Amino acid sequence: MATLRDIAKKASVSPATVSRVLNNDLTLSVTDETRANILKIATDLNYKKANHPNSHYQKHLALVQWYSESKEQDDLYYMTVREGIEQQAPKYGFQISRIFHNDIEEIPNDTDGIIAVGKFSQEQVQTMTLICPNIVFIDDDQFSKGFDSVLTDFKYGIQKVINYFVDQDIEDIGLIYGEETSTDNQRTIPDLRFNSFKSAMEEHNLFDPQNCFKGDFTKDSGYLQMTKALDKENFPHAFFITNDLMAAGALKALQENNIAVPKQVQLFSFDNTALSRYVNPELSSVDVATNQMGAASVDLMQDLLTNQQHIAKRIELATKLIFRQSTYATIEDL
Repeated sequence: MATLRDIAKKASVSPATVSRVLNNDLTLSVTDETRANILKIATDLNYKKANHPNSHYQKHLALVQWYSESKEQDDLYYMTVREGIEQQAPKYGFQISRIFHNDIEEIPNDTDGIIAVGKFSQEQVQTMTLICPNIVFIDDDQFSKGFDSVLTDFKYGIQKVINYFVDQDIEDIGLIYGEETSTDNQRTIPDLRFNSFKSAMEEHNLFDPQNCFKGDFTKDSGYLQMTKALDKENFPHAFFITNDLMAAGALKALQENNIAVPKQVQLFSFDNTALSRYVNPELSSVDVATNQMGAASVDLMQDLLTNQQHIAKRIELATKLIFRQSTYATIEDL
């Protein structure tokens, strides 16, 4: 059985330092890198603190994802969120159990906290709360119900996209957006980026509902909605599309109809996943800090589990514009 001395030798620190890290002594002056390294070594050596069953090191988190594992491979947004969680968890010694497709029945009985990634119905939230009340939500604003929530800014990023197009004297700007339902079909989730787009366009007196096309965030729906837009007599000269998958589908529809991008129509996407770089032309996209969203959720969970004065927080991370070949701007223009 591994001992504190075994861990200390591998980590090049004293046994006392190992003990204080494993007991979550936050007054200890060590770097985050050293703390994470000690916890990783303890995990690798299968170290157990039998005399301290309630220690921080033994906390178990359930990572509940509303996507299936196969769908996560198609939509890289949630994959990078998950990676952010898994990279941050060793900092606090959390052990992660991954639950795909909201399979709530699979949440382990010894779970100390739940990080819920995606969109959830009221019934699903209630079920999770009965299993474990310590929940942090990512990409679902449950703050009004008393839960910590980690979100992305839509308003200012989309304002910048619209201002960029307007600065080029483009006034006919189209929108392809999405709508989803929770996995139990009890909740319809509107695309809040529609509201941000509408507000930004109304600031310039340019909003036209006839230029808005609703899909479901899949590549096929992006293709279908752009095909519908192409049937319009007055086809917009620019489109904002609310995720990279739909933008890739929309780009395919334009190419099949010999519409040159960006010469005839410019495209600006949202999320900035790896997909935005793997299509031709590459997509300009609003970059979302998905990895940092995952890390922030773990930090919130640590506070939730250890701070008796914890209060729920709503964290909204900033976005930034990434310009590529689907618009005229280049890095040199910025």
